[in-house]
Amino acid sequence: MPGIDVERVRAFADAVFAIAITFLALDVRIPEDLPPSELGHGLKEAVPTVAGYLLSFLVVGMLWVSHHRLFHTAKVLDGPLLYLDLALMAVVAVLPFPTKIITTYQSNALAISLYAGTITLAALLLTAMTLWIRSHPAMCNPEAPRSLSTQSLHYGVGTAIVFATSIPVAAISPDAAEYWWVALAVPFRIFMAWRRSRATR
Repeated sequence: MPGIDVERVRAFADAVFAIAITFLALDVRIPEDLPPSELGHGLKEAVPTVAGYLLSFLVVGMLWVSHHRLFHTAKVLDGPLLYLDLALMAVVAVLPFPTKIITTYQSNALAISLYAGTITLAALLLTAMTLWIRSHPAMCNPEAPRSLSTQSLHYGVGTAIVFATSIPVAAISPDAAEYWWVALAVPFRIFMAWRRSRATR
């Protein structure tokens, strides 16, 4: 897009991702002025918050990696791509809110659905950006391998499937929806690692 450098957009995105992760970490704490005898109990109560932080940190981290790979494949921007990126940044910036909800209201179907829906939206936006760049050869960086955008596409689609399918599961059993994330995410990551290993042979 005229007047907007790709590197400047990447730098802005890096800042948004960093701030989102920082706000996630700020919620990890135990009550102040806790007596030493209650420290163990305080740490136990913090476990859901730590788990929520680690999960969201992983999601944000992988989104950042995929975003960085994707923008390495772009040499120019257009209006639709810029607006999709701004929408993705808005979702990433707000992720600490559903993370706080899911750690406060554990085993709640609405909390699980809100969290899963937020991540699904982010993954779909990343997927849309990837498809947009790949469908406009004039925007592509000829020096960047196509495998970079392929990896971003696989991550976006895979993450959207994992979290979107957990929403109806949460309506039946919120706890089962959380296990659903692990049950689908782990095989997906193993499959993707296997594909990458085959591609490099």
